Amino acid sequence: MTRRPYEVLFLCTGNSARSILAESILAKDGAGTFRAHSAGSTPRGEVHPMALKVLASFGYPTEGFRSKSWDEFGEPEAPALDFVFTVCDSAAGEVCPVWPGQPMTAHWGIEDPAAAVGTPIDVERAFVTAFKHLQRRISLFLALPVASLDRMALKREIDAIGRTEGATSIRPA
Repeated sequence: MTRRPYEVLFLCTGNSARSILAESILAKDGAGTFRAHSAGSTPRGEVHPMALKVLASFGYPTEGFRSKSWDEFGEPEAPALDFVFTVCDSAAGEVCPVWPGQPMTAHWGIEDPAAAVGTPIDVERAFVTAFKHLQRRISLFLALPVASLDRMALKREIDAIGRTEGATSIRPA
């Protein structure tokens, strides 16, 4: 029996950088097994241009991304989510909508590259760092035997992924 792809939502407040990076990485690296989405609690309305530049430089998709509200994923026609990962501390601390499908959740917080200051090289470096941390976490996630782990074991594993290198120190309650 063929299983439908797992639906994964990456959340960040603005949905312009980190969540977009994660969506693109999982869309490519997990194609066929996972369907990636991203959203924000207060979306900025546009994708950060540096996020797209960094994705392109590593050979990841850059087309079709948009900054959108997480409310879209609480609608009746929204996909039944299997996983929801917050990638910024602000979104992790907010009260999220009720997600269809009772997804597993974890906090994978990393520093916000869109908040980087300095030269254009400094800003790009911040985005590359965020990309690499997210790529590593997603590769660890993709290596999990998701279908054969019970919910408690899977929850422990996805939480542990959020504590890997680059994790922000703030943890949701």
